[in-house]
Parts: sequence; structure tokens; C-alpha cells
Amino acid sequence: MNIIITFFVAYILGSIPISYIMGKLIKGIDIRDFGSGNVGATNALRILGTKVGVFTLIMDIGKGFLAVNIARLIIHQPSDLILIITGLFAILGHIFTIFLKFKGGKGVATSAGVFIALVPIPMAIALFVFIITVWLSKFVSLGSILAALTLFISELVINIRNSFAELEILIFIIIVVLFIIIRHKSNIQRLIKGNENKISFKKK
Repeated sequence: MNIIITFFVAYILGSIPISYIMGKLIKGIDIRDFGSGNVGATNALRILGTKVGVFTLIMDIGKGFLAVNIARLIIHQPSDLILIITGLFAILGHIFTIFLKFKGGKGVATSAGVFIALVPIPMAIALFVFIITVWLSKFVSLGSILAALTLFISELVINIRNSFAELEILIFIIIVVLFIIIRHKSNIQRLIKGNENKISFKKK
């Protein structure tokens, strides 16, 4: 029963559409009607400004991080598989939020929160790559894709060195990375064509 409750809480937590709520509270708008139409942190940054965008990013990361740690609190000595499934429910909640007719964000930030809780060192490396890439290129999509690939490579190296002691987590990372790349298909096409939208760090 505790496991079922944990999965349910993780999904509901992941489903909270932070950027949508901030758009309503701050500007009285539906953020889905502006920019990319996405309810992720990137669109919040574009439409609502840097401060709100960063706040949304932190909150979306926090959803994934909190979900995994709730599992650790509710379930006695949860296995890696239980933690992985909990994290997956949080990610799916963000992507298919019950509060917006199952249409949410791309799941990158919430995935980052999940992996900070599961594999902090590889995720720290991936976040570094993300920050440097976005800072230099101003392309959040490129930063997200490169960070996802960095996370996979880092975890793969760790598994090779430790005789694949974290194989379940590695498989989970592979699935999430592939899903992130698929969700960014249109962004990749725009990057190749040279017309991907850049972000600017400014107030609104």
C-alpha cells in the first residue's frame, strides 16, 4: 500500500504545472497561449522573465527530487527499482499533467531532479554541461540534449568501472534520455536549420 501511495503522490507532485500557475498569478495569462505554448521553465523564462523562469526551473527540479525522497521516507529501504519507478511517475506527471488535460512540459527539469536524488555526481556533471551550453549558445534545447547525453555517458562510465552495479539506473537513464531527445525532435530540426529560438536573460 505504501508503494502505491508513493507512486500516486509522485505523479500528482509531478503534475503541478508551476509555469501555468505563475502565469496566472503574475500576469493573469495562460502561458500556453504564448511563446512555444509549452508549460515548462523555458517558456516561463521567455514569457514571464528571468526571475520567474529560474524560480519555475527550480520548482520543476524540486518536484522530481522531492518525489524520490518521499519514497525514501514512506517506504522502508526502497530498492533502486522502486525509486526509479517513483521518479518515472513524477516525470510522467510533468509531461502528462492531470491538471491540464494531460498536456504538460518536456520533462527535462523534473528528470534532472529525479537524477539529482538518484545519481548526484553524474547529474552534477550534466548540469554543468547544461549551464555552460545555455550560457554560451543561448539554446536551452541544445543544453538539455547535451546534458542528457552527458548524464548517460557519465553513468555508463561509472557502471563500467563498478561492473554495472547500477544497471537498473543506467537503463532508466537510457530510456529518459531517448525520450528527451524524441520530445526535442522539432528543436533539433530548428537547430539544424539555424532558426531555433534563443533565450535572453532579462526582466519582464
